[in-house]
Amino acid sequence: MPNSLARRFGQHLRAMRQSRAFTQDQLAERSGLSVDTVRRVERGTLSPSLETLDKLAHGLQLTLSSMFGYFDRGGRDEVSELRDYVGSRTSRQARVAMRVLRAMFESDEGS
Repeated sequence: MPNSLARRFGQHLRAMRQSRAFTQDQLAERSGLSVDTVRRVERGTLSPSLETLDKLAHGLQLTLSSMFGYFDRGGRDEVSELRDYVGSRTSRQARVAMRVLRAMFESDEGS
């Protein structure tokens, strides 16, 4: 029987996966884990190792810090998520993203 912490983390993982429109199969592939592992973690029947947690965070394009920050606060932090996402890109991609964001925010300020 899953303990309450494992069950809460499983629900948290499922919410993060679904917010990215990933299936369990897709998260497993992106994380280098089996689909069964993802399912068991989401159900709360498997307490993942640190290595598994790191793989899940990588598959979700998050740092462990952000993943657990969300869990601790009980919700998403879009600024941390954006930082993690851009941080996983090349320098060139990050510069392009910065230009796009600046242009978007500057156009909002003019409205």
